[in-house]
Amino acid sequence: MQEKLNIPYPIIVEGKYDRLRLLSVCNANILTTDGFGIFKKSEKLSLIRQLSARTSIIVLTDSDGAGKVIRSHLTSAIPKDRLIQLYIPRIKGTEKRKDTPSAEGTLGVEGMERELLFDLLSPFEDSERVCAAAQNPLSKADLYADGLSGRPDSASRRDDLAKKLGLPPAMTANALLAALKILVSYDEYCRLVGR
Repeated sequence: MQEKLNIPYPIIVEGKYDRLRLLSVCNANILTTDGFGIFKKSEKLSLIRQLSARTSIIVLTDSDGAGKVIRSHLTSAIPKDRLIQLYIPRIKGTEKRKDTPSAEGTLGVEGMERELLFDLLSPFEDSERVCAAAQNPLSKADLYADGLSGRPDSASRRDDLAKKLGLPPAMTANALLAALKILVSYDEYCRLVGR
């Protein structure tokens, strides 16, 4: 079995099963659009825009019509010089976890062979640079300890912190944690919350 690739760029995929598939191939910060949820979730698009201000972003959506619509939405929201557009081949089939094929009868990212994804991502590997989020020790326990989750006023505390970072209000604790792990170091987080 091949080792995992170290990809220093965030990767955007459609869903959690696409994310899990890529995690079997690489160490990277992988964000999902939650399918068409990206059209409704301003917090996710805001995070992706902030990331694009710092680094290039890999976009890897399914090769069906839905994937094209999602890719187009991301392309219109992110500077083109910050996008790395990767495409999977259009292969007829059904994903292992499903009983029936997709509407177009093609495999998505989750259905691609590991070797194909490995070959697709390998030009972007940088073994010297590991994704910052993977090394950031910030955890849900930190958010709880700092009152950002588990308390009656946690939502307003998260809103205050999100505002400091230029993120939208009403982020869930999990969404804020994902953003923090990417945008700030552990020490910066401690300063922001007054530790």
